Amino acid sequence: MSPGGGVGGPMKDCEYSQISTHSSSSPMESPHMKKSISKRKWEVFPGRNKFFCNGRIMMAQQTGVFYLTFVLILVTSGLFFAFDCPYLSEKITPAIPAVGAILFFFVMGTLLRTSFSDPGVLPRATPEEAADLERQIDIANGSSAGGYRPPPRTKEIIINGQAVKLKYCFTCKIFRPPRASHCSLCDNCVERFDHHCPWVGNCVGKRNYRFFYMFILSLSFLTVFIFAFVITHIIHRTQKTGFLTALKDSPASVLEAVVCFFSVWSIVGLSGFHTYLISSNQTTNEDIKGSWSNKRSKENFNPYSYGNICANCCSALCGPLSPSLIDRRGFIQPDTPQPAASSNGITMYGATQSQSNMAAATPLLQSEPSLSSEELPIPGKITLGAPCAMVTLGQPTPPSSIPNLTSETSLSEMISLKEDPENHPFLTPEEAPPGMLPLGHSRTMHSLSLVSQDSLHEDSVRGLVKLSSV
Repeated sequence: MSPGGGVGGPMKDCEYSQISTHSSSSPMESPHMKKSISKRKWEVFPGRNKFFCNGRIMMAQQTGVFYLTFVLILVTSGLFFAFDCPYLSEKITPAIPAVGAILFFFVMGTLLRTSFSDPGVLPRATPEEAADLERQIDIANGSSAGGYRPPPRTKEIIINGQAVKLKYCFTCKIFRPPRASHCSLCDNCVERFDHHCPWVGNCVGKRNYRFFYMFILSLSFLTVFIFAFVITHIIHRTQKTGFLTALKDSPASVLEAVVCFFSVWSIVGLSGFHTYLISSNQTTNEDIKGSWSNKRSKENFNPYSYGNICANCCSALCGPLSPSLIDRRGFIQPDTPQPAASSNGITMYGATQSQSNMAAATPLLQSEPSLSSEELPIPGKITLGAPCAMVTLGQPTPPSSIPNLTSETSLSEMISLKEDPENHPFLTPEEAPPGMLPLGHSRTMHSLSLVSQDSLHEDSVRGLVKLSSV
């Protein structure tokens, strides 16, 4: 008999199943303690933007003109490579399609880099930061909660000896940094805002301006290149077969020439304008507004210029690329409790969670209910109304030597005591129990008026608080 032969059969029939600790929650686990599904920040982004590829691509909401730009470049270049380059490479030189391909890929790369990147969006203030900033503005303006608040909100700083104003953004709840502006189409504050370009489907700002400039500059070279060699192709065919025959033999060349002719002027002009802006270290927004124009004052100058063209161009095109500030692919942190509001309607800034929990656990400190005629307290007999029953479990209880705090006195007994004050013993400060504030400070008090009821109730509350501390 083999070892374990007698128990081999029953043991084989036994089946063991692993206990899952993830499917069911323990009895002590609260539903709020379960891990919620985390979302990325781009899913709840407050601005008007579109995101693709899990937040890696960021564009403006209106992207119809961008698709037109993409199709025009793609179709025009495709016709050139399909119908003109074979003839030109055979008759003139094979370098023409090679140079055209380099320009085409550079144009498409800079276009996509400009359109799909973060232009330099500034993050909006959190509710706590916005509330604190509003309070600071109220204090600086000298206005109360219900008073008049001056509409203009600006701060003035000095940059290279030039006064620069920082404007307050009512949408983002921040003071915008120098050269930043709020884009009305994207609904974002953009750092070093240049303009919103519908042709690239995005704002042009600090983080994508160099790619935008490279795009329009390379597009100018590509447009001139295609237009020049399309005309060369038509001229070569005209010399052999005539002008009309040349046009019939290459209709694609005619279409390319027309598109390039009407677009080259605007593209080259835009490239020249931005070359001037880079050489003077200005933005389109500043140039349109005339921020550093000499017409404003003789001492008005551009504080961001380095003084020479080469330094300004190197700063705009070769400087380090700043990182994105919005972290659009990051995960949203768990929500934190908002600052609670007090009973009088004034917001409590800086309130902590422990303070709010303490206020919730001690309802006697939140409100003081009025006493009715049936619950009027009698000196010598401490009476507490309904708030005493609201004390939650876990609060310190008064010692057993303290007299009963929940005794009730009818209105008839109170009237009889008022008529015969000598039958009722009053407590003096020496006769009061230890750790308890005396409620009657005079032996001559015979009746309670309506005015003294509030003060007596306040003394009783203070006595209860002191008992709780003991």
